Amino acid sequence: MSVPIDDGYCFACGPENPIGLRLHFNPDGDGVRAETTLAAEFQGWKSVAHGGIAMSLLDEAMAHAAGAAGHRGVTASMSVRFRKPVPIGAPLSITGRVAWQRRNVLGLEAQISDASGTLLADGEGKFVSMGPLDAVDDYRVGTKNKESKSRSQDG
Repeated sequence: MSVPIDDGYCFACGPENPIGLRLHFNPDGDGVRAETTLAAEFQGWKSVAHGGIAMSLLDEAMAHAAGAAGHRGVTASMSVRFRKPVPIGAPLSITGRVAWQRRNVLGLEAQISDASGTLLADGEGKFVSMGPLDAVDDYRVGTKNKESKSRSQDG
């Protein structure tokens, strides 16, 4: 398999995806963090995020934690524990971090919490590193993202 390329259309973090979550992760301690409020389009049961959307939040936090550690990681496996409903229309915090690394396999952890810090869901995953983050100049590295922001501000 070749090096994965971030073209900006990732459902979870792609700034070019008009129907995506558009998450933006920042460094946070030994990992990464994003803040979001989910819209009704991502609902399962009334006022509750669809479980697949919650899993996407956790998966993306793990992918960005792998990136912060310098890897283009792809999900090999993932397990999730839903502890409380993930609400629609309320502020959420999503965190991820690398727990361990063995050769090209990364063990990652992620959590979703509400504004009061209550843990709503957490997950563990194994990602395979497909190469260094800076192997390709794309949205994940930041150059393409900066160009896109520049174009949108100019127009």
